[in-house]
Amino acid sequence: MATRFDPFQDMDRLVGEMFGSARAAATMPMDFFRSGDHYVLHVDLPGVDPGTIDLNVEDRTLTLRAERSPVEHDVQWYLRERATGSYVRQITVGRGMALDKIDATYTDGVLTLSIPVSEDAKPRKIEVQHGSQPATITQTAEHTA
Repeated sequence: MATRFDPFQDMDRLVGEMFGSARAAATMPMDFFRSGDHYVLHVDLPGVDPGTIDLNVEDRTLTLRAERSPVEHDVQWYLRERATGSYVRQITVGRGMALDKIDATYTDGVLTLSIPVSEDAKPRKIEVQHGSQPATITQTAEHTA
């Protein structure tokens, strides 16, 4: 029986175990879900100055930028797990979202984006007519998650 050795995978695992908390602190943890006729994105950005939050949409790419400045200068650090500096995250989203109608709020360190489902992505019921009458399409309140 042959086994495969990947030194890079083992190294990545070791680094992850040693520096996992520091790596997690340098990211923007987020949750993304659909609720009714909106998609909701929660992004954890504690300590970020709201004036530095920049949100852009180009084609199907959502770009989020934010900055956290260091709280103390000219001090002797003993422990520093809270990352400072610029954060950038890009998310490529699929069709079906009305990206021109995003509502964004920043409260208690959490950026919340509410993105409506686009009209052409909402489920519709097609009624079949008998004979020479044309078929009609009607909007339904039902949706699939």
